Amino acid sequence: MKKLLVGVLLAAPGFVSLGFAADEGPREVEKRIHESGLVLSEIMSAGDKAIPDDLLQRAQCVGIVPNLKRVGFIVGAKYGKGILVCRTRDGAGWSAPDTIRIEGGSVGLQIGAGETDLVFIVKNRGGEEKLMNDKFTFGGDASAMAGPVGRSTTAETDAMMKAEILSWSRSRGVFAGVSLEGATLRPDRDDNTKLYGHPASQREILEGRVEAPRAATDLYDQLNHWAPFKKTE
Repeated sequence: MKKLLVGVLLAAPGFVSLGFAADEGPREVEKRIHESGLVLSEIMSAGDKAIPDDLLQRAQCVGIVPNLKRVGFIVGAKYGKGILVCRTRDGAGWSAPDTIRIEGGSVGLQIGAGETDLVFIVKNRGGEEKLMNDKFTFGGDASAMAGPVGRSTTAETDAMMKAEILSWSRSRGVFAGVSLEGATLRPDRDDNTKLYGHPASQREILEGRVEAPRAATDLYDQLNHWAPFKKTE
């Protein structure tokens, strides 16, 4: 059955062009960091259709995946490359960007293709620690839910308050909470090596032991504007 699903997925038009076989250089990785800053800026500037300010301000980590790919033809698939930053424990600010891959699939009648900007926040250090695994599953390794939309969390339910990860997506101008249940996240070691010029582990990057690249300046401007650094427990 698995071979059949993979075969159908590979046969879907444009599947290879989604980035599975792409050989990107350092400039492409830097471009993705810049695009992540733009995504955050545009979403947070959307007034009452943005991520609640207080949620973002309390976030321990922020993940952004510009242009998450969606393919559908009997088998639905998601694939995207993005970045993850976390607040450092020494009080210095945000960590250097850790380049990540989001992958996931579901069986169902999903015909068509599209792109979605994805943003997720990790609410505490416990959730951050779980992300350090080589392969992390949303909803499996940590509780995850679709996040609320608005300038405040007045609509946040008890379940949302208990969730370690909240996520949102923007597609064709529509912004809403989205569930990442079952999707996987893992560090992109090749892209991290290209970006920093040497191998760097996810833990080294997210704990602030790797110097941030200049390409992340705009991203930090947005993070420091919408989620100024506060030392968390």
